[in-house]
Amino acid sequence: MALAPLATSFDISCADRAVPLIQNGPCRPPLGAIGAQAKTKGRGRPLFDTLTLASLPAADEALRPAIRALADEAAANAPADVRARSWSGFDPAFSRRLGAAGFLGLTLPRAYGGQERGPFARFVVVEELLSAGAPVAAHWIADRQSAPLILNYGSEAQRDFYIPRICRGELVFCIGMSEPGSGSDLASVRTRAERTTSGWRVNGQKIWTTNAMHGDYMIALLRTSGTSEDRHTGLSQLIIDLKAPGVTVRPITDLAGDAHFAEVFFDDVDLPADALIGNEGEGWKQVTAELAFERSGPERIYSSVVLLDAWIAHLRAVGRNDAATLALVGDFTARLATLRAMSIACTARLALGESPVTEASLVKDLGTAFEQELPVAIGDDLAAHPGEAVDAELYRTLMFVTYVAPSFSLRGGTREVLRGIIARGMGLR
Repeated sequence: MALAPLATSFDISCADRAVPLIQNGPCRPPLGAIGAQAKTKGRGRPLFDTLTLASLPAADEALRPAIRALADEAAANAPADVRARSWSGFDPAFSRRLGAAGFLGLTLPRAYGGQERGPFARFVVVEELLSAGAPVAAHWIADRQSAPLILNYGSEAQRDFYIPRICRGELVFCIGMSEPGSGSDLASVRTRAERTTSGWRVNGQKIWTTNAMHGDYMIALLRTSGTSEDRHTGLSQLIIDLKAPGVTVRPITDLAGDAHFAEVFFDDVDLPADALIGNEGEGWKQVTAELAFERSGPERIYSSVVLLDAWIAHLRAVGRNDAATLALVGDFTARLATLRAMSIACTARLALGESPVTEASLVKDLGTAFEQELPVAIGDDLAAHPGEAVDAELYRTLMFVTYVAPSFSLRGGTREVLRGIIARGMGLR
């Protein structure tokens, strides 16, 4: 059996057709059996009875050829190690092209420049962008999280100003959550916003803020009353103009030599009164809803897919198709298809207007574990065949994904935090 590229041997756009084969394999139960076998403690009812198989609607699948052409064009001349940086690839011109073609703001109302479609349409677009390794950083956070947050909680003036510009790919947003010494404990934030006669004054520091050095605005989780001991009480979200006096952004260079994280310092930064999003003191409720958008999408299973594609291309080039190799490729393919089905199931809940916090946490936990295992397994496989020549591009791609893989289970919530959420969903805590 000859190995084809992943895109043809297992086209991710055709994963729904592969699911029955995966479900009936010897190692895993049918996906529908997950809820039937896992019972809620003390209640004897199915655990995730809402996480059921769903298919992408034909109208949303119809977007795939056009977005694939744009994504392929953007990534056409980039080597695999550059395409593997899709999340951090910063190309404002490409983001504006996506906006002009109607591929940003897919879930947002037309009144604010959106396409008024839904989560399934966004799933298709994101899947194609990440699979191709297109640069998405310039619009990613604004489109995925900031615009929906402003739509749901912002004032009409905020919606009118920010959302159309986000839909056109003109604004870069970042998220100010993590702080030094807080780890993943967002409730312990200490950066403060104090009321003034004209609005707010911010003092403090944020860290691990993606693309702050390129950002126009930050949506920051700040303490507006009480102390860090008050936990969830007294937290609010404010929009901060990163060009405002008193804001200092310092890039952080990571192990791979990239600098897409930053630490951000606020020294008596004055903001207008209308910088507040939603109601004062309701920041915790708002930010937890925001994280549901971040945790449930295809971005949680495709961080390593460019490496997987490059490795399969290597196998084809050297003509290796023994049983053990085919079994390893098959295992990766089956797990990717199952995770994709679970992600689509979460998307179906979002399409119904629900917030599948527990289900999204499950997909994120399993998905990032898969993403982290890929570079280890591929590295072990290449090391086990020392007689095969590994080209420099594949080696660079493997090194990059290996370097950044530990972050996969940090961004969007650590494994420990996610499993706490899942435990609560199971009635265990």
